[in-house]
Formats: sequence, C-alpha cells, structure tokens
Amino acid sequence: MLGYLLSHFGWPRSASDALTRFVFNVAVPALLFRLMSDFSRLPRVDAQLLVAFFGGCLIVYAAGRLVGATMFRLNGVEQSVFAMGGIFSNNVLLGIPIAKVTLGEASLSAVSLVLVFNSLVLWTVVTVSVEWSRERSLSLRALLRTGRSVVTNPVVASILAGALFGVLALRMPVVIDQTLGMVSQSAVPLSLIALGMGLAEFGFRSEWRESAAITALKLVAQPAAVFGLARVLSLPPLETAAVVMLAALPVGANVYLMSRQFGVLSGAVASSIVLTTALAAVTTPLTLALIGAGG
Repeated sequence: MLGYLLSHFGWPRSASDALTRFVFNVAVPALLFRLMSDFSRLPRVDAQLLVAFFGGCLIVYAAGRLVGATMFRLNGVEQSVFAMGGIFSNNVLLGIPIAKVTLGEASLSAVSLVLVFNSLVLWTVVTVSVEWSRERSLSLRALLRTGRSVVTNPVVASILAGALFGVLALRMPVVIDQTLGMVSQSAVPLSLIALGMGLAEFGFRSEWRESAAITALKLVAQPAAVFGLARVLSLPPLETAAVVMLAALPVGANVYLMSRQFGVLSGAVASSIVLTTALAAVTTPLTLALIGAGG
C-alpha cells in the first residue's frame, strides 16, 4: 500500500524503476547469497519438489493454451503468452518475503531451488512455443540467448554463487558478512514497496475476459495442480507448502515483458497482474491455511 500511494501521489516512474533495480540487483541477491553461502546449515530439501512445481506448470500451461485456442480463438503466439500468464509467478518480489514470514527461513532453501530453475524452464517453454508457432521450427540461437540471460540474472547468479561458496566451505570476512546482512534486511520491505509502486503503473485495461481467465488459471488451477503432484510424490510438508505457496502467487511482471516482446495481449496481461495481486492478498493465505501451512 505504501508503494502504491507513493507512486499514485507523485513519485516519478524513475524512482520506481530505480527501487526495483536495487531490489532485483542488490537487496534480494544479497539475501540469497548470504543464505546459500551458509550451505551446510540449510535444511536438505527433496529435489522432487521441482517435479511437483514444474510438472504442475506444464499441466496448466497446456490447459491454458487449450483455453486460449477454444474460448478466445487466439493464435499460437497469443496462446503462448496467455498460458504463461497462468503459471509465471511473482516469485522474487512476493515469494521470498511471504515464504520468510509465513513458512520461516527454513523454507528459503526450497524456494531458492525453484528460483534457480524457474526463469530457465519457463522462459525456455515460452520461447520454444513462440518459435514453433511462428516458424514451425526451433531456433538454437533463441534457446542460447534465453539460457545466457537466465544465468546472468542477478537472482539466479547469487543463488549459484552462494551455493558454490557454501559447498567449498569458504569463510566470509566479518565486515563483508555484516554488510551483506544489513543490505539483505532491506530486501523484504523494499520488495513489497517496489511491487506497490509497480502496480500503480499498470492499471486496468481492455481484454477483461482474457484477464479473468488468466486469473483463474493462476490462482486456482496452478496451486491445485502443484498440490496434487506434491501429494502424489509424497513431498514433506515444508516442501509442499513452499511449492504450493509459489504456485498461488499472482502473475509476475515478466509475463508483461513477454507480452511486449512478442507484441500480443499486453492489456490482458497488465490487467491480470493487478487483479491477481489484489486477489492473492486473500487467496494465497487461504491456500496456505487449507493445506495446513504457515500456522
């Protein structure tokens, strides 16, 4: 709310952009690097959580393409972006702070594992889908470009670098560790302020029917699919709660970037970001309560 009010009542977009860059490039990477650098103390997580999370993503993505084709008569590129809106969550600005507050710091290792693969897997899915729809063939250049952008992403890079630091049992100098600690403490509140400022820029637009369908896929279908797979795989309670929480989050801003990049459904995606973020304030804690997490 603070971020929304600041943006709505006069703070320029340049301030929002600068704060968002600081959160993505400095505060959150500092938090994740510091967490992962103490690798030996982190609780071990069941890697099957990746199967549960991304398996659920692929199921809902296929359903989203089918809905886009049958209900809205979308073409292949439009179907790709529409379906991605149903599975790409706001994992950084919301996932990390919500996990830390509701599930505890022990859940961040599971969340980090998903974050490492999230952009790589989902950007690859949409890239392959769009390339196939346009050319009926796959471009190696496009896949390599996607992989490079993911590996150089500050969030992913900080997780990988911190994990390597921890595996090698390196010692962090006290001054650097304390500095990272102070910076990382700003990650949670600044993430939420940056999110609020970003929401003030989107607003509601046209294509409300498509937006409503994306919202249903994102807040209902995806957490249900992920929870179902987690139960089938008998994931431990903490991992189950972590992946379901990530699935229950609102649409991420990266989907809007995709819509702009491919030139389709920008209005529907922008509206779905606002709508899912507003509704998720109720549906995400409700989902956690229903699966018995965060208590």
